[in-house]
Amino acid sequence: MQVLCGIVAIALSCAIAPDLASFPYQSPAPQTGSRNVPPPDERVDINAASLDQLMHVPGMSRTWATRIIRYRPYRAKNDLIDRGIVTGQEYERIKDYIIAHRAKP
Repeated sequence: MQVLCGIVAIALSCAIAPDLASFPYQSPAPQTGSRNVPPPDERVDINAASLDQLMHVPGMSRTWATRIIRYRPYRAKNDLIDRGIVTGQEYERIKDYIIAHRAKP
């Protein structure tokens, strides 16, 4: 009797459960933070900014700013990660506030 009840319960749960494969996958909505991202022309240039200018970047620490200055120049802002200047977590905090202009010859 218990076996029969178990089989019936499994059969009913399979019949009632929705077919999840038929539902279209929707990625989660992007998080809209309260960060005010400046336009590109107002971002801090990591190739030319002073220590004080870098310290005005939200999330920037004096240690990271000093490292950025020490290992200049950069071709792109993601060089900070590629060259091990900042951690990925630090880069995520500052990436929207910085830019890397190339030096003009």
